[in-house]
Amino acid sequence: MDLNGLILILPAMLKGAGVTLLLTVVSVFFGIILGLLLALARLSKNFALNKFSQFYIWFFRGTPLLLQLFFIFYELPMLIHVPMGQYFASFVALSLNSGAYLAEIIRAAIQSIDKGQMEASRALGMTYGQAMRRIIVPQSYRRLIPPVGNEFIALLKDTSLVCNIGMTELMFVTSSRANSSGQAIYYLPAAILYLAMTSVFTYVFSRLEKKYSAYE
Repeated sequence: MDLNGLILILPAMLKGAGVTLLLTVVSVFFGIILGLLLALARLSKNFALNKFSQFYIWFFRGTPLLLQLFFIFYELPMLIHVPMGQYFASFVALSLNSGAYLAEIIRAAIQSIDKGQMEASRALGMTYGQAMRRIIVPQSYRRLIPPVGNEFIALLKDTSLVCNIGMTELMFVTSSRANSSGQAIYYLPAAILYLAMTSVFTYVFSRLEKKYSAYE
């Protein structure tokens, strides 16, 4: 392996890793917002909202993320006649996919709260919406940390799929160099960078879980 070649590409790989982190953080952020809305719709007694949420979760969890990414980047712009850049398409696909998984995570956390909490809230004169917003949902936050951490780490690795639409994140930079040089060994430092990022966030979420579990 050409050591000089590795040294020269390392800044580009680090920049690609930064893009990977940005994709993950932004996508999970919007995924949590979308997931909360879908979870509440899934728990709603409103037939239309409930069925829409069920369909959404079923569709995005039942089809490959790569297929969703290709549809949003290649097909959707032709349907709506609006061009879509690689960054925006990547954020949209990852957020929509993450939202479906986080919806089920949030729904499970909400349903794990004792039903007596809702009954007590309603007895105090709160509406269903007020009880969910003030009592039930805030109590579910601590229980969300481990599964949300797992989804974050899984999505961080799944961002590698966006290299298929030319997004210059870590995997794209690595595969481009490996293909041009004919040396697959360039994937080794990329693997080390992925391991470093996942290890850091595994530690962060583990610390958060320990911190907030003390209040259970």
